[in-house]
Amino acid sequence: MSVLTVEPDAVPAGNEPPDTGERHRLTAVTGLAALSLDAMASVAYGPEAIVLVLAAAGAHGLGFTLPVTLAIAALLAVLVASYRQVIAAFPDGGGSYAVARTHLGARTSLVAAASLVLDYVLNVAVAVTAGVAALTSAFPGLYGDRLWLCLAVLTLITGVNLRGIVESAKAFIVPTAVFVGSIFVLIAVGLFRSHPVSTETAAGHASVLADNASNVGALLLLKAFASGCAALTGVEAIANAVPSFRVPRVRRAQRAEVALGAVLGVMLIGLSVLIGRFHLQPVEGVTVLAQLADASLGHNWAFYVIQFATMILLALSANTSFGGLPVLLNLLARDNYAPHVFALKADRQVHRHGVLALAVVSAALLVFSGGDTNTLVPMFAIGVFVGFTVAQVGMVRHWRQERCSGWRGKALLNGFGALLTGVATVVVTASKFEEGAWLVVIALPLFVVVFEAVHRAYGRIGERLGLGRIPETPHRERSLVIVPVASLSRLTSQALTAATSLGDEVRAVTVCHPGPEDRAALSALERAWAEWDPGVPLVRLTCERRTLGRPIAAYVREVSAAEPATQVTVLIPEAEPERLWQRLLQNQRGAVVAHAVRRESGAVICRLRFRL
Repeated sequence: MSVLTVEPDAVPAGNEPPDTGERHRLTAVTGLAALSLDAMASVAYGPEAIVLVLAAAGAHGLGFTLPVTLAIAALLAVLVASYRQVIAAFPDGGGSYAVARTHLGARTSLVAAASLVLDYVLNVAVAVTAGVAALTSAFPGLYGDRLWLCLAVLTLITGVNLRGIVESAKAFIVPTAVFVGSIFVLIAVGLFRSHPVSTETAAGHASVLADNASNVGALLLLKAFASGCAALTGVEAIANAVPSFRVPRVRRAQRAEVALGAVLGVMLIGLSVLIGRFHLQPVEGVTVLAQLADASLGHNWAFYVIQFATMILLALSANTSFGGLPVLLNLLARDNYAPHVFALKADRQVHRHGVLALAVVSAALLVFSGGDTNTLVPMFAIGVFVGFTVAQVGMVRHWRQERCSGWRGKALLNGFGALLTGVATVVVTASKFEEGAWLVVIALPLFVVVFEAVHRAYGRIGERLGLGRIPETPHRERSLVIVPVASLSRLTSQALTAATSLGDEVRAVTVCHPGPEDRAALSALERAWAEWDPGVPLVRLTCERRTLGRPIAAYVREVSAAEPATQVTVLIPEAEPERLWQRLLQNQRGAVVAHAVRRESGAVICRLRFRL
C-alpha cells in the first residue's frame, strides 16, 4: 500500500510569503481597544453604583466611597495579576473554561463556560441599552424609539465585527482614546480644584440621600462593594481571546491585560477621590459622572465632550463580548460541547457563526427588556464572578502540579484571588437575588445541561461513525441512479448525462396523478420520450394523492429492498436562475423531493444545479 503525498510549493507565486492571517490579528494596542471597552465603560456606572448604595447612610455614608473603591481596585490588581498567569498557562484562550477543563474537571469547566456565556450576552444588552439611555437623556424626544435605536446599534457593532476583530479595533480605538483621555483630563483638573466650578447639572434635581440615614455597617459596605464590582466585568476578556493576538500572542495579551488594569484602576480611584473632594451627592436623573464633569470642567463644551464620549463608549462596549464569546464557543465546539459550526472560521479570522449567534440572542434580550437597562442590570456581573472564582481555584491546582520556580507565591496569589472573588460572588448574588439574579442562578445549570446534551449527542454520532477506529476497506457496489423528470428540456439531458456517468444503470421516473390534465401531460411526455429515445427507461409512478416526494421515496424504498446490494442514488436536476430574486419564481420541487427521499429512505441524494 502506498500513500501519495503532494508537497506544496515552498514559496507562493510572486515570491511572496504565505498569508498566515497574522495581519488580521491584534497588537497590544488594538487588543486593548477591541477587548477592553466593557471594562473601560464601567467607570460610567461603577462609582455611581457605590454612591447610590452608600447614600442610604446619608452624607456620612458617602465618605466611605474611596475605601470601598480602594478595595475594588485591590481586587482588580489581584485579578489582573492572576489573568496574566492564565494567559501564559493557557495561550489557546478560553480563560476560566480552559483552566477548569484542565484542572477541575468537565462539569466545573461547563459551569465556568455557562457563566461566561451569560455574562457576554448580558454585557451586550446592558452596554447597548446604557448607551442608548445616555442618548435619550440628551434628546428626550427619542425615548419612545429606544428599542429600535438599541437594535440599530447592535446591528452596527455586529456588522463591524463580521469584517474581523482587527477592523473592529480600528473602528473603536478613536472613541476609546477620546473617552480615556477625557476622564484623565477630568481627574487631573479636578485634583487642582478645592470646590466645584459648576453645579448647574444637578440644580433642580432631587437628592437621593436617605432622610432617615442608617448606620454604616458591614452589610452596607458589602452591598456597596458588590454593586461597585460591576466595574470589574470585562477584565477576563483578554485572557479569553489570546488566539486573536499576533505573535508573540502571550506577551501581547499580557501587556494589554496590564494596561487595562492600570488604566481602569487609575480612573476608578481618581473619580472616587473627586467624589469626596467635591462632597458630591447623587441626584435623580443625573449621573455621577456628569456631575463630576460639571464640577471639574464646568458646564461647557468639555462637559458635552465627556457626555458624548461616555454615551458612545457605553454603546460600543458590547464589542468586548464579540471579541471573547466566539473564541469561547470555538473551544466548546472543539470539545464537542457546542455545535461544530462555531469552530468554523471565515476570512479575516472571524468566527462568523459565533458573532451572529451572539447578535441574535442579544437582540432577543433587548426585545424582552424593551431597551430598558434597569431590567437587565440585576442579572449582570454575577456570571463573570463565578468565572473569576473558578479560574483562580484552577490556577492554584495548576501551580501545585507544575511546581515551577516561585510556584508557592503564584499559588498564594491565585488562592487569595479565589477567596476574594468567591466572597464577591456570594455577596453580589445575595444582594441582587430578588432583583433578577435568581434568573442567572437558574440559567447556569440549564446551560450546563444543554452543553452535556450536545456532548452526548456528538458521542453517539461518533460511535455510529466509528471515529477513532480504522474503518473497513472500501469496496465497489453496483450503482443505480434514479432521476425524477417532469418534462423534456436541456435540464433533463444534462441530468441524464450526469447520471449515466455516475451509475451502472439509470432510470427516469415521473409521477402521474389521476386528473385529466395530468394524464394528458403524461401521455405527451411518454410520446416525446419515445421519440427522443435517450437510452434510459421512463418509469411511471401513479399516485392518487397530489404529492410529489412520497411516491418517489416509496419507489426508492422498493428498489432498495429488492436489490439490497445496489447503491441507489437519486439525482435531482434543478435550474439555478441568474439573479437571486428570480429564485422566488421557482416551484421548489427539487427541495420537496429531496426532503421526502432523505426522510423515508437511505438513498444518496445528489442535487444537480443547471445554471441559466
